[in-house]
Amino acid sequence: MRWRTDVKHLVTVASILIGFLFVVLLKTQGVLGNQAAQPEVAISNLVQTEQDNQQLANENEKLRQELIKYTEGLNASSLAEQQLAEARINAALVPVSGPGIRITLDDSNMRGPGVEDPQNYVIHEEYIRYLVNYLWNGGAEAIAVNGQRLTSTTEVFCSGAFIQINGTRQMPPYKIEAIGDSRKLESALDFYMWEMLGNFQRQYGITRNLEVVNNLKLPAGSLKQFRFAEPLKEGT
Repeated sequence: MRWRTDVKHLVTVASILIGFLFVVLLKTQGVLGNQAAQPEVAISNLVQTEQDNQQLANENEKLRQELIKYTEGLNASSLAEQQLAEARINAALVPVSGPGIRITLDDSNMRGPGVEDPQNYVIHEEYIRYLVNYLWNGGAEAIAVNGQRLTSTTEVFCSGAFIQINGTRQMPPYKIEAIGDSRKLESALDFYMWEMLGNFQRQYGITRNLEVVNNLKLPAGSLKQFRFAEPLKEGT
């Protein structure tokens, strides 16, 4: 009878031990399973991060290329604007200011009946043309006569009792204003015409005056309307 009791006791203890071992085994497997899952999660996260970084790198490259194109566009636009501004100033289409000289020419008050040659007592358009050419040759960057800016199409010719400049009638006194190095401009006038005008001033009383001006202000010239001239196409 006692033997049976001992056997039952051993079976009970064995059952408890087996249950305890089973629980331990389950816990162990759970921990091991979690530990086994952690590297997989880490690898998955690493792969996702790498993909995100690659996407960001691609987007950065696109932005960089767009920035380069934008910068090149700005440079091209800036260059075009600079060239346009230079073309406008070279064509005398913008007002300018700067140092230079002012020449004043005027008819004589000594004109009257019985003078040997009345033409010696007045200012002719050829005087203005000669002086303007001398000034251009002396490095003038801009010239105006009586407020009329000289351009590539400016005409200076006699039309009766007045001189026509840019389609306008100009009467004496004539003020020729030129922007540039005043010393070079003055030196450019030491030619035949300037000396001849000096002689006329002494003999006939015409006015020939030159002054250095620190800040001349010349207006813009007029834009000529082209009806027949067209830009020549490349390859023609």
